[in-house]
Amino acid sequence: MDNITPFLIGHHDSKRNVAISPELILSAHSANYDMLTFPITTPHFHSRVLSVLSTAFSDASTNLNEFSSRNAAPVIIDPLSPADSQLTPDESISSIIGTTSSWIDLGSPDPIIADISRQVLRLELAYAAFCGVTYVIIHGPRQNNSCDVAAYARAVLNGLDQGPYMQLYIWTDTHFDPANIKEQVGDLASFARREYMLSDDSNDGVGAVFQAWQAWDTIRSVCKYSTRLNLALSITKSLPPLPVLSRWYSEPIRLLTLDGNTFRKNPKGYPALSTEHQEYILKLMRLKIQPWLLICDATPIKDPSHRPGENTESNFPSLNQATTMPSTEGDPHLQYIRHLQSKRSGMNAMDQFGAGYQDYLQAPLQPLTVNLESVTYEVFEKDPIKYEWYERATARALHDWIEQGKPTSNPDGRVVVAVVGAGRGPLVSRALKAAEDTGIDIDMWALEKNPNAYVLLQRHNENKWDQKVSLVKSDMRTWLGPQTSRKLATTRKTYNVDPDEAEQDGSSQAPTIPEDQNLSASSTLMPQNNRYKIDILISELLGSFADNELSPECLDGVQHLLNPIHGISIPASYTAHFTPVAAPKLHADISLSMINVNPTAAEIPYVVMLDQIDFLSTSTPPEPPTTASSPTKTKTFATLLSKSSRQSSGSTASNATSKAPAIPSTPNIRTAWSFHHPNHSINSPPIANAHNTRYCKFSFPVAHTGTCHGLAGYFETVLYPGVELSTNPLTMEDKSAGMISWFPIFFPLKTPIFLPEGGVVDVSMWRQTDDRRVWYEWLVEVYAGSSTRRIKVGSSELHSSEKEACLM
Repeated sequence: MDNITPFLIGHHDSKRNVAISPELILSAHSANYDMLTFPITTPHFHSRVLSVLSTAFSDASTNLNEFSSRNAAPVIIDPLSPADSQLTPDESISSIIGTTSSWIDLGSPDPIIADISRQVLRLELAYAAFCGVTYVIIHGPRQNNSCDVAAYARAVLNGLDQGPYMQLYIWTDTHFDPANIKEQVGDLASFARREYMLSDDSNDGVGAVFQAWQAWDTIRSVCKYSTRLNLALSITKSLPPLPVLSRWYSEPIRLLTLDGNTFRKNPKGYPALSTEHQEYILKLMRLKIQPWLLICDATPIKDPSHRPGENTESNFPSLNQATTMPSTEGDPHLQYIRHLQSKRSGMNAMDQFGAGYQDYLQAPLQPLTVNLESVTYEVFEKDPIKYEWYERATARALHDWIEQGKPTSNPDGRVVVAVVGAGRGPLVSRALKAAEDTGIDIDMWALEKNPNAYVLLQRHNENKWDQKVSLVKSDMRTWLGPQTSRKLATTRKTYNVDPDEAEQDGSSQAPTIPEDQNLSASSTLMPQNNRYKIDILISELLGSFADNELSPECLDGVQHLLNPIHGISIPASYTAHFTPVAAPKLHADISLSMINVNPTAAEIPYVVMLDQIDFLSTSTPPEPPTTASSPTKTKTFATLLSKSSRQSSGSTASNATSKAPAIPSTPNIRTAWSFHHPNHSINSPPIANAHNTRYCKFSFPVAHTGTCHGLAGYFETVLYPGVELSTNPLTMEDKSAGMISWFPIFFPLKTPIFLPEGGVVDVSMWRQTDDRRVWYEWLVEVYAGSSTRRIKVGSSELHSSEKEACLM
């Protein structure tokens, strides 16, 4: 439990009307709360605004209907007075979250109401910024068809200018539900004139549950994905379908709010949350930036200004008043959330390995042009699966080589094994271990171009490998291949060679390197005709998109050294895969980078531990038949919600509720292209690289409305038949569960594209080369309509990473 961050929990009282003071903060801390919300303005200010509005509406001389075409606002709200706010810039400010007035209506269709609301918001934010308030909650758009979300968004955009260091949180429910609407006295929305109101026909379609998210999407788009604009998400009593929860997971949630009505009574009469609520909250609390929690309108905080001895009405409350008085035993809702915190499990191996890297943009490695440092190799070597699988593949290849009677390339009969790009030597150790376990004698070679890593390989050869490895410092594409040195009297095992012939030609004696020498690419110990081929070629050149670190080009350059008939490459093949995703955090980070660092940041494929993303194209698999011999596995709500790069639930069927989770959908992930080694269709070494260009185009059906920010890329590889690695969410659990060496790749879009419900996304992708460099190009198009008549509704520009191409 040491690596678990504790919950930060705040208290919100929508009717709080006491002065902010150090004593009030101390009272909250004594009740085990970490923070408080506090209204920026008072009921006095509310009354003053209502009075101004009433006067304006009753004054017949003011032509309010012409307001939208006039330059001056007909109704002016005067600046704040001391009676309008209890905030002061003192030491208490750092412990509060400011709340703007809930009675304003920024999206009102009535221009007068909307303008007054904007004035109120501007006054509140400006004064809060002056007092030093860092976090401010703004109540989200109203839940009706009359709400002008664009006008609301524009008001928020202007609000961001009121305080350059202030974070604004848009407070919205997980979905629009009439049961969640709370009427309050003095709400400006109730004063909107009838002629401006639209019919409020209910929308019961599948897309209705996404209305709250669509409103948020409009707001943050107008605000240009400002990193100072985040979400305060209200967890409603009735949870929306899983696709909606999955979408919210990808958004910048900084506050989770729980109304007292969201809790239900357990058998002992204490407040509790449903299992579905618990699991969704716990999932959100594992985000890289853990949200704060707000318990709203539950047990009040004790007023420190109240003296128990005073003979006031509060000392003799009515039964109704007593139910809202502070508890002397602590808030049971808070106690429950603290208990929920203790139910969290610790981080697994993947969480620990990726801690801090979630949604962190990293440029892909350029191992051909950059010599990696030891710490980079060390990160790769922590993988508990990758090298174990490589060892299995090597052992199977050795076993099959002998079992199938293949002749070896070394004149002494040993199987020739070469690791190209040996790094710090983990694959060499695994190959030696595979040979030992199978009882097969090998001629082991290790090639590395990094001069620093080569020093460590020499040390390993002396201290760990007992001089069993022939080391070569060279680029694999210029290496001339293995060669004999001098003969020793030691007798080696021979394979698939007649024993008598072996004695006659001396092939039972193994060539080794003199202890005081290491072979290099330019070694002249023996003439060229004493070189021989490689039987098993092992490499770990794969990138997050399989070929993005130039594995095809590297292996093409060394393929001529491989046994032309029986030679084996580990890996034998690999495929690249991709799917469109919503990734607002990544888009926001890239947009900032385009402004401050690199104007072409949106045309770079990034290696990312994808976490806060949503798969936009999904399908629901049929339920497997349940039989007595194959019982159905129980799926928890958390399993259904799980949707990071390491899991693949994505969106789900739309009829899920908090009481009946739906069958999880799986993302539609397409195979872009593949490479196979050895490639017998090319001349080796190839003169040009045109054979390594690729192109693909796929259509992705979209069930729910969304916004595409880019493409998530994965890979699968067959190391040797029966031994595979995968980062593809659809296959990774079956092929290499627990592998952590590779994060997915992300191909961004400069401008996000809105996807209509029931639409189709077409993605075109190219792998390009000019024989010196390799880069990618990608294009996204969006269509609405049926499969027989598609209407194009959006398109990205052609993105190209040529300026950041991988050098060959």
